[in-house]
Amino acid sequence: MKTVEVGGVTVTGYEAVPAGGKKGPGVVALHAWWGLNVFFKEVCDRLAGEGFVVFAPDLYHGTVATTIEEAENLSSTLNHEVANQEMVASVEYLQQHPAVTSPALGAVGFSLGAFLALRLAQNRPQDVAAVVLFYGTGDGEYDRTQAAFLGHFADNDPFEPTEVVQQLKNTLRELGREVEFHTYPGTGHWFFEQDRPDAYHADAAHAAWERTVAFLRRKLQ
Repeated sequence: MKTVEVGGVTVTGYEAVPAGGKKGPGVVALHAWWGLNVFFKEVCDRLAGEGFVVFAPDLYHGTVATTIEEAENLSSTLNHEVANQEMVASVEYLQQHPAVTSPALGAVGFSLGAFLALRLAQNRPQDVAAVVLFYGTGDGEYDRTQAAFLGHFADNDPFEPTEVVQQLKNTLRELGREVEFHTYPGTGHWFFEQDRPDAYHADAAHAAWERTVAFLRRKLQ
């Protein structure tokens, strides 16, 4: 874990960089309501293995949930104003990072993190060029966004019903944004997360990963 101070804001998070001193585009990774657990750190490492410089802010400040009840409590008590500040600090940290090759960044968010990634794209439109959403939407305003959007959604998800996903897709397209949403048959919420054996779907997770890497390379390089 690494603690940095940017613009008067202190943020602690997990950093992953490409091996061998290589440089690459920057990506902010935003964890699900479980917190910044081992799985999401591994996602950062995987992205670094694909050539990206990744920083994942720990929005729960060291706390991690293992049950849905714990996660619900953590997410309901999240200070969104502080989270917004920490996300912006993460963006600015990556933009100053010696290994990052461009000020235009990506954001990858999971569930709660997807909601926050949408907010970040709206709040920092000049900085966020590509957003990847894993089974998460939002009901905010997106008129200021300039990013392209890739979404991965389950076909049986009470947290993100199909009509809500379609509404977000329509809203972004009406604003002229590039939107590519995929729905994965036979999946539910958290299908990408290998540490959730009740939800993990290997084939869908593999497809979503391949699409994510290709999308980020296309939009950030």
